[in-house]
Amino acid sequence: MSTHPEAGSPAPSFTAPVIGGEYIEPTIVSLVDFFGQTVVLYFYPKDDTPGCTTQACALRDGWDSISAKAKVFGVSIDSIKSHEKFIKKHSLPFPILSDEDHRIADAYGVWVEKSMYGKTYFGTERTTAIINPDGTIKSILAKVKPAEHLAQVLAAL
Repeated sequence: MSTHPEAGSPAPSFTAPVIGGEYIEPTIVSLVDFFGQTVVLYFYPKDDTPGCTTQACALRDGWDSISAKAKVFGVSIDSIKSHEKFIKKHSLPFPILSDEDHRIADAYGVWVEKSMYGKTYFGTERTTAIINPDGTIKSILAKVKPAEHLAQVLAAL
């Protein structure tokens, strides 16, 4: 089982497709593309589910505050097509990375065993990584609650 990267350690690199925000068409981006900027990667389980929608809409509603401080990306294992629908339905101003093979989630230690109704399965832990402009981890906000996420990110920034 992987663990979250620690504050001060290099952020795990990634290359993945993204849609939304400034990316009108699906585009491939890498973490190195954002060197020199603070980056927020917020991992969430699934597009358009109640908790994930609450979390995304809070970021949307606080967009002026958060976007002035960092480049923000949602990350989930859903497809680009799913992300497009989610973004459009909720007027989300930020891009979302598609991590269908959960490589990014694995690298950040958020692809974890979960259980619901007595069944165990693997899924994404709702966790946020804040990455310094030099590419090191500033902080990890683990197992965040959707309604508290925006305030926690702003406090960490």
